[in-house]
Amino acid sequence: MELLHSVNDFNEAKQVIPGGVNSPVRAFKSVGGTPLFISKAQGCHLFDVDGNRYIDFVQSWGPLIFGHCDSDIQKSVYDAIGNGLSFGAPTELETTLAKEIIAIYDGVEKIRLVSSGTEATMSAIRLARAYSQKDDIIKFDGCYHGHSDALLVSAGSGCATFGEPSSPGVPKDFSKHTLVARYNDIDSVQACFETSKNVGCVIIEPIAGNMGLVPADIDFLQALREMCDKHNAVLIFDEVMSGFRASLKGVQGYCDVVPDMVTFGKVIGGGMPLAAFGGKDEIMRLLSPLGGVYQAGTLSGNPIAVSAGLASVCKIKANPQIYTHLETLAQKLVTGLKEAAKPHKIPLQTCVRGSMFGFFFCDNAVRNFDDAQKSDTQMFAKFHRKMLEKGVYLACSQFETGFVCTAMDDAIIDAVIHCAEKSFDEISKGI
Repeated sequence: MELLHSVNDFNEAKQVIPGGVNSPVRAFKSVGGTPLFISKAQGCHLFDVDGNRYIDFVQSWGPLIFGHCDSDIQKSVYDAIGNGLSFGAPTELETTLAKEIIAIYDGVEKIRLVSSGTEATMSAIRLARAYSQKDDIIKFDGCYHGHSDALLVSAGSGCATFGEPSSPGVPKDFSKHTLVARYNDIDSVQACFETSKNVGCVIIEPIAGNMGLVPADIDFLQALREMCDKHNAVLIFDEVMSGFRASLKGVQGYCDVVPDMVTFGKVIGGGMPLAAFGGKDEIMRLLSPLGGVYQAGTLSGNPIAVSAGLASVCKIKANPQIYTHLETLAQKLVTGLKEAAKPHKIPLQTCVRGSMFGFFFCDNAVRNFDDAQKSDTQMFAKFHRKMLEKGVYLACSQFETGFVCTAMDDAIIDAVIHCAEKSFDEISKGI
């Protein structure tokens, strides 16, 4: 495989962009090699600047449930562009998209559109603190909610403690209000509430996608709901990744737990920068201009992004059976990967939620970040490189989720499994 142009483009990018990328997850740092520079995409395929074609399981990190260049979504964008790129004023489209989301998600009575998942979670937490009139928050080790200061916090000396900044530039005065619990461990959440009597909200990815794919247990989410009620804390589900991806109703397609607030992104933008946060009316009415909690954005509800998102959501709503088809493909893929690894005695744990899938090179099931960190990341890097050489584009980290799209079919999955069989064989032989 020739990557000369990608190598040259990467070297040139590093002269003007820190690390050569505009998001660190694109840098291939954990798997080695040069990140691919993409020239175009169609359906389930990417094409790099060297003309190589890849089956794409990243799908722009989740938004493209219908694959690249979906004709319906593209038409909605082209039509919207004809009316102008941005107005800085309300449009009917914003109301229409808000109504569509509210009609689907239980517990979301009002919603506000923003431009990124980071903005959505940051704003939701500010609003939750105002509603509860308490300053501390609980997050979970391994869950990612964007790069705002209060959320770039690790477990420090241990879970169920006040966290430590996980990035330079985050003041300890910010992180001292964030407690870190262990995912799928309700006792650690109880310990957080015992550590602080000032917890105003709990934020969680109910289907975690940023430590690999690790769903929360249903009984854990139910206990979390009860604990938040007991302590008068706002429960926030971060469904930026899983919303409209795991099912039409996100995690609510798997359990009946209703949070106080939800954050959305990815699919609701159809590939354009768009996110949202919503929840109970009594909470949302505290938001400016009705209430005193300030949040604003010049490009919030951008008509081009909203057009793409509305087309995506409406297409899903008209064809909810796609989730059964996509889950069947994802299950076939991970089963094939596991079978391909078995003859070489390579341990592999797998998981599927709707159109989302994940796999870990480790012996035991993964239920939290501690488990995920026991994975063989060197094996993942080898596997990633081998698959890339064979034209399969996987997320460039063990701790990311993969995605299937409607442009894929059984023949595509069969071809990928065949590539995996060859890759594991080459790895075992040291080729």
